[in-house]
Amino acid sequence: MAYVLIVDDEPSIVLPLEYLMQQHGHETHVLADGAAVLPALEERLPDLVLLDVMLPNQDGYALCEAIRARAAWDDLKIVMLTVKSRAADREKGRALGADAYITKPFSVETVVATVQEQLRAA
Repeated sequence: MAYVLIVDDEPSIVLPLEYLMQQHGHETHVLADGAAVLPALEERLPDLVLLDVMLPNQDGYALCEAIRARAAWDDLKIVMLTVKSRAADREKGRALGADAYITKPFSVETVVATVQEQLRAA
């Protein structure tokens, strides 16, 4: 069982993601504010973060960069979930250290397959 941190401020996205992850045997925790992410990682490091880009108080790009700046968190998998679908947005996410980038709206199958693939690669 993996521990998955879901970081998104839209309940219509969070509820199905949390359900999906739990249905696949993963423990979950949800945060809706970007400023809460780094302190939560200090407290308990997940195996994977589903990270929205547009968040209150600190965006997902800045968080991804901050996470990758810590060597102790190198094994943490980051899957960005966002409506930002341009090639430049994807490239920025990858350049900052995201392991995968999924655009909204997304299919359930895509999210599950991406999470499973990233957890196997860990």
